[in-house]
Amino acid sequence: MERIGLIAGNGKFPMLVLDAARASGAEVVVAAIKEETFPEIESHGAAAVYWMSLGELGRLIDTFKREGVRRAIMAGQVKHKQIFSSIRPDWRLAKLLLSLGTRNTNSLLGGVAKVLADEGITLEDSTSFLQPLLARPGVLTRRAPSGAEQKDIAYGRQVARHMAAYDIGQTVVVAEAACVAVEAMEGTDATIERAGRIMAALEGEASTLRRHLTVVKVAKPNQDMRFDVPVVGVKTIEIMRQAGATCLALDAGKCLLLDGDAIVTAADAAAISIVADA
Repeated sequence: MERIGLIAGNGKFPMLVLDAARASGAEVVVAAIKEETFPEIESHGAAAVYWMSLGELGRLIDTFKREGVRRAIMAGQVKHKQIFSSIRPDWRLAKLLLSLGTRNTNSLLGGVAKVLADEGITLEDSTSFLQPLLARPGVLTRRAPSGAEQKDIAYGRQVARHMAAYDIGQTVVVAEAACVAVEAMEGTDATIERAGRIMAALEGEASTLRRHLTVVKVAKPNQDMRFDVPVVGVKTIEIMRQAGATCLALDAGKCLLLDGDAIVTAADAAAISIVADA
C-alpha cells in the first residue's frame, strides 16, 4: 500500500485530505505542525502522526524518509506571520530563508518544495483528492449578484489580480467600487472583519458608501495548486454576515469550498450571493 505524506496546517483542509486519501486506499503519514494543526488530526486514522515545530524542516524530511514517503501533500493554512514570529528554524530552514530573494508565500513554499524534491519527496497538488470541492463556474447560490455587486466584483477582480501577482494576498473587500480592505499577512477572515469595522465606523458619519460589502477572492496568476490554494468555508460566510458583506466572488476551479454544499446553504440563509468566474 502506498504511503502519502501530509504536511498539515490549520483548519479542516488537512483532515479532508487525510480522509479522502485513506478512502482511495493510501496510508497517510502526517507531519502535524505544533503551532497550527488542530488536535483532531489524531482521530482520522492516519498511519502515524508526528508533531513537530514549524521550524523543523530537517525533521520533516527525516521522518518522511524513515516512513517510506515519496509523495507528499501540503494542506491547511500556515499563517505567514508565524514564519517570522517566535519559531526557531533549524539549519535547513535557516539556509532556505537566507537564500530567498523575497519572503512571500510563493518563494518560501516553493523553496520548501524544492528542498523536498532534492530529497526524493515530490510535493503534489493539495487538491488531488478533493476535486469535487473546487468551486464550479457560475452562480452557486439562489441569489445572483445584483448590478451594483457585479460592478464591485469587476473592480475587485482587477485590484485582487494585481495584488495576487505580487503575492501580497488574495482577497479584497469592496463597497461601491471603493477598495475598503486588502489582505496581507492576517488572512481572509481577518480582512473581512477589518472591512466590517471600517464600514461600521463610517455609519455615524456622512459616508457616501453604502453599507453592503463585496468580497473578492482570487487565485494567483499561474496558481501553484501544490500550496496556498484559496479556501473558503462556512466560517467565512458567518464572518461576511457579521461584517455586512452580501456577495462573494471566487475563481472557479481554483478555490476550495471546504464545507461543500454547507457553504451554499449558509450563504442562502444569510442572503449572500456566491459566484465563481471561470
